[in-house]
Amino acid sequence: MVEITESPLDHAALTERVRHANAGAVCTFLGTVREMTGERRTVHLDYEAYPEMAAKKLDELEAEARRRWPLIEVALAHRVGKLELGDVSVVVAVSCPHRGDSFEACRWLIDTLKEVVPIWKRERWADGREEWIHPGLEGR
Repeated sequence: MVEITESPLDHAALTERVRHANAGAVCTFLGTVREMTGERRTVHLDYEAYPEMAAKKLDELEAEARRRWPLIEVALAHRVGKLELGDVSVVVAVSCPHRGDSFEACRWLIDTLKEVVPIWKRERWADGREEWIHPGLEGR
């Protein structure tokens, strides 16, 4: 399941969505809007995407993850629009029979998502400046 939305992400519902009787492990990653990036104070973030392209790339990531690990269920969701401090911007949730695969798949999905999915982030700083961060250019 993949989703690009302007609505707040319900990480608990997405985690529940991947739970399964055959899964001994569920791993969920939440990306949230942090206040400080280095010495800069963030006011808010703006995320933009070409939704159809981003969803297609997320589908490709899900398919590749399913080839690499014994995933039972997967949920990939990214929010776009204006996000305030503490808001959840991205959710990756996976279920597997065992925890090792679950951790590995979840980490690979979020790291790869940040590198290749065409979602752009504009950081709005407290000093009035702003900066666009493009896929693959921000730190982990």
